[in-house]
Amino acid sequence: MSLHHCPPAQEIRSVDQSLRSSPSALLPGYASQLAYTPVGPPVLKHWCVWVQPPRDGLPDRWEQRWLDRVEAGLDAWSSLVSMTRVSDPERAHVRVERRRPPLRRFAQGWRASNGRTLLQTLEVRREGAWRLEPRLTVLISPGLRAPVLQATALHELGHAFGLWGHSDQASDAMAVHQGRQPVLRLSSRDRDTLRWLLEQPTQFGTERTPTP
Repeated sequence: MSLHHCPPAQEIRSVDQSLRSSPSALLPGYASQLAYTPVGPPVLKHWCVWVQPPRDGLPDRWEQRWLDRVEAGLDAWSSLVSMTRVSDPERAHVRVERRRPPLRRFAQGWRASNGRTLLQTLEVRREGAWRLEPRLTVLISPGLRAPVLQATALHELGHAFGLWGHSDQASDAMAVHQGRQPVLRLSSRDRDTLRWLLEQPTQFGTERTPTP
């Protein structure tokens, strides 16, 4: 794919489109567990993806391991998701960063996590046209064992590409709790759920008049 899919942003405005759950029965996979915005799921027909490069140009051993496992996660989703890789994060909808997520507070106290995906909803002007776009920041900790790193990348990228929810089956990449072995491949339920999601109506990616 050429970079014409990923023109630079000329202007950006933040808008409030919070995720909300919408439980339904008899949907494929774990689609009934997903959350959406009021204007549809935060998905695009084509994604522009930036992955944080090595600090000094040539990766050291640990940076290369992180890059390899993130690439494996992207490769897995690329059979379902159209994407262009970009070298400029300002052109990207999805930004994958090599850093440990901040601690998250639960009732039992503060807890660390291997990865986290943060969603912003933006009105973006590109090539003179305004569109509603999701911007995802994917944080993947570098200090993980290689299989866990890959499973984390696979899971967090699933959120980035629109799967805002979790499966209750440990064999799925989007399981809320995976089994004893990290899940390194998409299951049929992962695939069915995302295929269904991409068929749902959404205002993301469509031209619009910006909010005053």
